[in-house]
Amino acid sequence: MAFRTRFAPSPTGPLHLGHAYSAILAHDMAQQHNGAFLLRIEDIDQSRARREWEEQIYDDLTWLGLSWENPVLHQADQLFRYRSVLSDLWRRGLLFPCNCSRRDIADALSAPQEISAAVGPDGPVYPGTCRHLTNLQFEAALPENRAIRLSIDEALEALEDQQEASFEECLFEGGGIVKTDADELKNSIGDIVLARKDMGTSYHLAVVLDDAEQGITDVVRGEDLFEATKIHALLQRLLGLPTPRYHHHRLIRDEDGKRLAKRDDARALNKFRKEGYTPDDIRDLIGLAV
Repeated sequence: MAFRTRFAPSPTGPLHLGHAYSAILAHDMAQQHNGAFLLRIEDIDQSRARREWEEQIYDDLTWLGLSWENPVLHQADQLFRYRSVLSDLWRRGLLFPCNCSRRDIADALSAPQEISAAVGPDGPVYPGTCRHLTNLQFEAALPENRAIRLSIDEALEALEDQQEASFEECLFEGGGIVKTDADELKNSIGDIVLARKDMGTSYHLAVVLDDAEQGITDVVRGEDLFEATKIHALLQRLLGLPTPRYHHHRLIRDEDGKRLAKRDDARALNKFRKEGYTPDDIRDLIGLAV
């Protein structure tokens, strides 16, 4: 299968040097393998997505000398597809609705009888407060305007081999096959949110479905998402989707060792452009000089 990768920013702020590193690395890999580089706009959070930031993404990437296949996939246009998959998982008895706020979860985890909670890719591992709601009639329609969680116990039960969800890592910690067993999925991942109340989906579900839809063979992204990939490998197995190869790259950090965020406007690409930097200067700054 031909090499296909993507860059998938959210239009919620300016691209910074960390984004440049990820986009250039993915683009260069695609060229090296005579493959395809795709652009995806992850705009499921419509409360924060802005058209002007999306236009800035196109301008910045073009300035860097990157090109991509069209059309660009927008996640906001894919909600019907995400909902269809959620409905199927609901009918299979793998989901439950959740009424808990972040405060509710924090309070439950701080109760005297609770052991100190593990922290997973999405924060503290969910304590299971609403898990009893799996007793609802699953023939009924998927609830609207409710957070929806994956029951990790039911998900593992649905797999033929409960022992692992695996993926191939190509960069991080030397690479190799990463295997996550059932205990780790239960204790370090837990009942993850697959649909937020205000979005109708979640990053985890959307990214897995979109990578499959676009035929992505190789996912290039930051090492901060390494733990989340264990969730994605599990979802791919549950949904019968292919698991891409993963390339979790180092993060670009500031002088204090802190990873860059969109609030770091001083490192925004458009500011470097205005100050007279060239695309080659940016490559030098992030260690990807040609």
